This record gives sequence, C-alpha cells and structure tokens, in this order.
Amino acid sequence: MNKGLLALAIGGFGIGLTEFVIMGILPEVATAFDISIPKAGHFISAYALGVVVGAPILTTIGNKWAANRVLLALMLWFTVFNTLSAFATGYNSFIVLRFLSGLPHGAFFGIGAVVAGKLSKAGKSAQGIAIMFSGLTFANLLGVPLGTYLGKHFSWNLSFLLVGFVGILVVLSIKFWMPLLKQSSETHILDDLKIFKRLELWLIILLTTIGTGGFFAWYSYIAPLITDVAKHPEEMVSFAMILAGLGMVIGNFLGAKLAEKLSPIYAVIVILSAMVVCLSLNTIFSSDKIMVLVMTFIIGAVTFCLSTPIQVAIINASEGSETLGSSLNQSAFNIGNASGAYFAGLPIAMGYGYTSADWVGAAMAASGVCIAFLIIMLRKYQRKNLKYNN
Repeated sequence: MNKGLLALAIGGFGIGLTEFVIMGILPEVATAFDISIPKAGHFISAYALGVVVGAPILTTIGNKWAANRVLLALMLWFTVFNTLSAFATGYNSFIVLRFLSGLPHGAFFGIGAVVAGKLSKAGKSAQGIAIMFSGLTFANLLGVPLGTYLGKHFSWNLSFLLVGFVGILVVLSIKFWMPLLKQSSETHILDDLKIFKRLELWLIILLTTIGTGGFFAWYSYIAPLITDVAKHPEEMVSFAMILAGLGMVIGNFLGAKLAEKLSPIYAVIVILSAMVVCLSLNTIFSSDKIMVLVMTFIIGAVTFCLSTPIQVAIINASEGSETLGSSLNQSAFNIGNASGAYFAGLPIAMGYGYTSADWVGAAMAASGVCIAFLIIMLRKYQRKNLKYNN
C-alpha cells in the first residue's frame, strides 16, 4: 500500500473515531449535561447535519484546488473543532461544535474516494476505496473502544482530546505522504451540478440514506442495549465496541470483494437483505449475554460490507463529476446517521425499550432493498429506451 492511501486511511480513522465514539459515551455525555439519552442523541444528529451541509459545498469549492491541499485544509478544520469540542460547557455549545466538526467529513471522503481510486492499481479502485474506509473500521476496532474507555472511566472530554490528537497525525501524514495532485475537477461548477438531473443518482442517495440508517438505528443505542437489556456491566461496552469494530474491518474488505464479483447494486441488495435478518434476530437474542456479543460482531460485519459497493455505485452514476457525487453519498450516509438515531429514539422515548431500535433498523434496511430493485428497473427501462431510440 502506498503512503498516499495510508494517509487517507489515517484520515478515515480520525473521522470514524469522532463519528462513533459519541455513541459509546452517550450516557456519560447525557449525565454531564443533565439531559436524557434520547436528547443526547441530538449530538449524533448535529454532527451528521454538518456532514450533509459541508459535503457538497466544500467539495464544489475544493474541486478547483489541488486535491492534496484541499484534503490538508479539511483535516486542519477537523482537528480544530474536534479539539474545541472537549471544552464544551453545555448542550448548546456542544451541539454547535459537533455541527462544525462534521462539515469537512463528507468532502474528505468524497474527494478521498476518488483520489484512492486513482492511487490504486488498474482495475483495483474498489480495493483502494476499501483501504481508505479501512481507517474508519479500524477506528471502531481500536479508537472507539479506547475513547469509550476514557469517557466512561475518566471524563468524556478526554474522548474528544483523543480525536484532536489523531487529527494532528492526519494533518502530518497528508502533508508528508500525500503526493502532489491536480485539482479534482476541471469542469465548471455549473457542469458539475448537471449530475442532479440524473434520476439514478437521486435513487442511490435515497438508498444510502435509508439503508445505512438501519445500521445507525442499532449502533446509536448500542451502549444501553449492552448494559440495560443484556445486563452487562458498563465495562463490557468497550469490549462490545471492539467486537463491532472487528466485524466492520472484515466486512469492509468482504464488501469490496463482493462489489468486484457482483455489480455494486446487486451487492447492496444482498448486504441489506442480510441486515434485515440480523437486526430482526438481534431483538430476540439481545437479552442473552453471550448472543448479544455474537450478534454485535455479525451486525458490524454485515453492515460495513455496504460501504465500498455503495460508494462505487454512486461514483459510477456521477461520471464526469465523480468527487461531487462521491461526497453526496457521504451526505446521504450521514442523513442516515441522523435519521437512524432519531427514528430509533422515538419508540425508546415512548417506552418500548432499546430493542425497538433494531426493529426500526430492520425496516429501514428492508426499504433500502426495495429502492435498490427500483434502480435495477430504472436501468432496464433506460436500456430499453436507448435501444428503441436507436
């Protein structure tokens, strides 16, 4: 693996750490700010909203500059506002800082995915993208459990100081390892915006939003699921995060292989269908101390099979404006983050228990399968129309 891909992977590690560590320390943050756990879930949504807003705007602006310089600037922003998050004094200040911390996320992954494809060997772009996303999965395997441990045993503030430290490492790795690159797009901004006329692009964005929302419906409330439902001690949450992270590492590379064996959209259908089954089973097994941990590993593996195939699918659908399309998928992923956390929080707030979040996740994943079939039908219709017109 060349050092440029390694720099992208370290960036993915930092982003994965800040995005997911909040879920492991949600009860501690809620206690610190004297709010309920569902209200603390707003911090997850605020970060996701920052990604949604920042991805298309910062990508469109950044496309006109050298990609390595843009990636460096994005990670400087990331480092500053995640470090400041450690010093938030209340609900309002923390939610604003979470929003600001999320702004560079989508643009980094959007531009980074295209750069990863270009840095990879011919025909191995899916593997290159998987390497970048491996940083995010290793964050869940190593960084998030460490951040969760610090947050639970010392102070939640330390979790975000850890993110700031990783951010410094990312900045240095991009500065010294990323090769000089030309601007990501040579087309005019108005030409880039033409991809919004493509119906398939919108369907993939909807698919990402709803399908990955199923993962976040489960993962956003994994800490209380482990402690309140399975009756594990709080120390077990960090171990559960490690199991989920290990599953994500394995699933990420399996998903890349699956995208090469099948077309990306068929790979997505297989993966989302497996998500429906796993999340449904988790509602049954979550009260069992052993099976809840087994299912944590399995769900982590299955859900992160999705990352590379769906990223490849939207890059293919965004031909001519790949970085913008790629970043839009990150926006969709984080709308899924926000919506999954929000919709799963509703039945919990109404008293249906933490396992109700898994039913919400299964329903969202099933909806994603339906959208994927719509994309296949659209493609068949377009091919038939093209053949008829010719």
